[in-house]
Amino acid sequence: MTELGSDWRVVDGVAAAWFDAPSLREGAALAARVVALSAEIPVDVRASGVRVRLGSDEHAPAVSAAARELGLTADPAALQHLSVGFDSPDPGAVMPFWQRALDYAPTRDGDLADPLHRDPELRFRLSDDPRPLRNRVHLDVVRPASAVERAAGLGEPFGAFGVCHADADGNEVDLVPGDALDEQGRTADWQAVFSAIACYRVTSPAQQAEVAAAAAALADGAGYPLLVDLRPGYVVLDTGKDRWDADAHGLDLDFTGLAQRLQTAARELGATADPAAPRFVQLYFDAADVAAVRAFWVAALGYVHDRRTKLTDIVDPRQLNPVLAFQEIDVADTERRQQRNRIQVELAVPADLAQARVAAAVAAGGRVLDESVGRRRVADPEGNELVVVSV
Repeated sequence: MTELGSDWRVVDGVAAAWFDAPSLREGAALAARVVALSAEIPVDVRASGVRVRLGSDEHAPAVSAAARELGLTADPAALQHLSVGFDSPDPGAVMPFWQRALDYAPTRDGDLADPLHRDPELRFRLSDDPRPLRNRVHLDVVRPASAVERAAGLGEPFGAFGVCHADADGNEVDLVPGDALDEQGRTADWQAVFSAIACYRVTSPAQQAEVAAAAAALADGAGYPLLVDLRPGYVVLDTGKDRWDADAHGLDLDFTGLAQRLQTAARELGATADPAAPRFVQLYFDAADVAAVRAFWVAALGYVHDRRTKLTDIVDPRQLNPVLAFQEIDVADTERRQQRNRIQVELAVPADLAQARVAAAVAAGGRVLDESVGRRRVADPEGNELVVVSV
């Protein structure tokens, strides 16, 4: 879409741009300019830059001009978008399960999406292949305890921790209740759902920009790389997985104290917390050779290892896409290891970057299973599938 300008690429059918920024404050300044154009534009502010996604071409020139005025440079190579694909003989039978588990909304394409467009979409495809054994991929979903209690109709939980549920096809989700960030109630707006998250309702783009700017200033002042997402009617403040914990963020900082200051600032600006809205979603892979499978996904997705060596997590360095984690299974579990999963990862990238991304995946031990226009299906060393989409 050259008419959008060189800053922009089409990713997952949406015009998107990433602008490098040296601080949250400067990223929030661009976000304020963007939401002044339209309150419907989702903006993700990070310590290293800003992602903007447009529903139409209309505002692309103005956003690019605002970025240039603020001294921010676009980097299209940073753009990608992960979603989760499900093969099912009856997609209509399994979708209600996932809608309740995640509190997602149906899309115009017949799939399911996070209403705030922060967590990965779930996409359902008709497939009659018999796959009777357990997947080697499942989802972890963490929501506030009250929201988990209201997710009725999922059946009795099972598994070692009593939080696993399965849909009619056997696809599994660990639906985990979150907790308060601080047991003393000093951060009542925050929920610990693997990430620590506070979701604030706002009534105008001006208020939204003020809350984002205040949060950015406080986080920059503390040296903390907070995630600040602006959505229609919301500002979401997020630490990223576990990064409210000192062992995970590695800073000389008590995040609870910063959370208190962020909460006070948001409330003073008139924002109202929505305690039911926080949600965390990650993908978990079972693997006989964790190191080999993990290396494939690091290369294919451009992810990095979690700083804690005791964990197998890999993370998006810009904290825009879901965490992947890995656990070891018995190498003798041959039948399950040979069965094709019903769940795949779908990675949307700009068309001019797709071939390089596939090449990186193959160099890391993957193999191309098939390809068509704008779509390549690649298997990792143990057969877990990545679909690279560039249309």
